[in-house]
Amino acid sequence: MLTPWLTPLPLVAILRGLTPDEATPVGHALVDAGFRVLEVPLNSPQPLDSIAQLAEALGDDVLVGAGTVMSTADVEAIAAVGGRLIVMPHADTAVIRAAKAAGLLCVPGVATPTEAFAALAAGADGLKLFPAEQAAPAVLKAWRAVLPRDVPVLPVGGITPDNMGPWVAAGAAGFGIGSALYAHGRSLDDTASRARAFAQAWHSLSTHA
Repeated sequence: MLTPWLTPLPLVAILRGLTPDEATPVGHALVDAGFRVLEVPLNSPQPLDSIAQLAEALGDDVLVGAGTVMSTADVEAIAAVGGRLIVMPHADTAVIRAAKAAGLLCVPGVATPTEAFAALAAGADGLKLFPAEQAAPAVLKAWRAVLPRDVPVLPVGGITPDNMGPWVAAGAAGFGIGSALYAHGRSLDDTASRARAFAQAWHSLSTHA
């Protein structure tokens, strides 16, 4: 299940552009801030090497996987290096089924209720509302009226510490955070500071919920 991984802090770090030499220090900085779910998009440099390093360095208490997963062959390669999470920009049911057959968690990207229900029927563990800029909290609220209550929906795209509140009120279970958190070339201290700001914003929302 995905939910236990989201319980401590339901923010997924999207580390697009991460390189293997920075994977371990960045991973530790994020975990120190409270993150427990990390994804390395496959259009990053040597993504499988970074995933392998993160999985080894961070151990079983952190869910490490890949984003921008486009094929069933990708699923096999990710599983082989210790990745345990498949995140997709789309809702290809063949990829979802391959992920579940390999014993991995899978969060496909969906933009319509039709895609959402097809993804769930294929075995998706959660849904990535992507791109969030294309939707709005009101859209998510309408989705939540018909989706199973226990399915986590995570908006991704344009999320900042300042704009999470309306999404949470509409039913978001958490978020995927990309360039507002990590970007290649950004200092480790800057990334760590951004991670803490996101974590603090989430905990503040939870406290006042």
